[in-house]
Amino acid sequence: MRSLSFLISRRWITFALVVGLLAYFAWWLGEWQFHRLHDREHRNAVTEANLHGTPSSLREVYSTDEPLPATSEWKRVTATGTYDPDHTLQIRYRTFEGNGGVEVVVPLTTSTGTVLLVDRGWLQTEKATAPASAVPAPPQGQVVVTGWARADATDSNEVDKADGVLSTRAVSSRTYDEATGLTAFQGWLQLESESPAATAKPALRPGDLPDLGNGPHFFYGLQWWFFGVLAVFGFGYLAYDEWAVLTGRRLPRDQRVSKRSDTSE
Repeated sequence: MRSLSFLISRRWITFALVVGLLAYFAWWLGEWQFHRLHDREHRNAVTEANLHGTPSSLREVYSTDEPLPATSEWKRVTATGTYDPDHTLQIRYRTFEGNGGVEVVVPLTTSTGTVLLVDRGWLQTEKATAPASAVPAPPQGQVVVTGWARADATDSNEVDKADGVLSTRAVSSRTYDEATGLTAFQGWLQLESESPAATAKPALRPGDLPDLGNGPHFFYGLQWWFFGVLAVFGFGYLAYDEWAVLTGRRLPRDQRVSKRSDTSE
């Protein structure tokens, strides 16, 4: 046991504490990644059920007083109303396959006068926004729309108006209300279908559905745990090497390096 007394020296105790902290930190980061994975899996399960569920009515999902709940994100919704193209909102700087464009959001006026913001799809543009005359018109008269409920953005959503075009960086029903004077349901709808269907050209490209992959969290978690195990293994190896030198089972490291150099020459 005397040969292991070096482990209680100040140098080795400090070394052990540092390795212990590194191992604990690596374990904590691994746990954090696995917690993120479980959260992602739960969120994906809710989203999957919402995406393909039976459409709910407008009032079952949306409110003018409360934000869209996280559990209602991507829930299918059916609403009836009349499009108001004069208050169309363009979402700037949206790209598809390297081409610049905008998302075209048109308010749907319901029977109560409250509007639902409907993202009808993507339109390619040469500038940050498209002229109002270049935006394909929505169906006229009463329309039944079906789509997916989306929550308001929380930043970069101030509404600008230039040349008669309303535009913003992200959809927010609250800032839309302030800019237009209309009353909107909180949140918006990503269009799946509308009846009657639009006939104006060019046709808008439908929005993308969410990515339901689990991301890299599992492998990141394993990676952090591997780093923790590696730190402990490295400490053990160095401690064994020190013990072997003290008991005469190995030459000191500098002598081993010198001997290998002499052999190579």
